Amino acid sequence: MAKKDKNYRFAKRKIRVRGRVSGTSDRPRLAVAKTNKNTYAQIIDDEKMVTLSAMSSLSKDIKDKLTGKSKTEEATIIGEELAKKAVSDGIKKVAFDRGGNLYHGRVKALAEAARKAGLEF
Repeated sequence: MAKKDKNYRFAKRKIRVRGRVSGTSDRPRLAVAKTNKNTYAQIIDDEKMVTLSAMSSLSKDIKDKLTGKSKTEEATIIGEELAKKAVSDGIKKVAFDRGGNLYHGRVKALAEAARKAGLEF
């Protein structure tokens, strides 16, 4: 029963956070998701329901940069590369959606790297 309660609390937190954050054409949403093995980030325009840019630890563009790195270092590289890609596409400001995860570890590393590379949130 305790496992069900934990999953329920996590789902409720995710819904609560997601209810407050939405992306527009002017300020799309930077959504971060993570699993035990991989980290994913994408920039989404919720009005048009379109993913504008995406990057993950499985992306072929950065796969060679990630070999031998820890998960936090991988998240830093993903954040930098996604921000570079977004800035080149003309996206400067985003709304950060941590996806119900705590702002700690990989999520924090990705966010700080994206800020350093030019995104504002």
